[in-house]
Amino acid sequence: MSDNNVPRVEVVPNLCKACQRCVEACAPACLVTNTDRAFNELGYQWIVYTGHGCTGCGVCFYVCPEPGAIAVYKREREKKAVE
Repeated sequence: MSDNNVPRVEVVPNLCKACQRCVEACAPACLVTNTDRAFNELGYQWIVYTGHGCTGCGVCFYVCPEPGAIAVYKREREKKAVE
């Protein structure tokens, strides 16, 4: 299975204000706060994707108040051959 067939979340660290809305809304709990004691340009410990468990539902994207901070990549649909 290629990476394009696995739903995933990408968070832009310097746009995230760590409001936790995406973490609270994520049913599979695949978003967590960065715990390596690093801070982004805004002074927040941003949210990170754990790397597994995303269903591609997009709830995190819709609850995030920061435009462009979260992108959700859904599973590609299978292409059917047309003859």
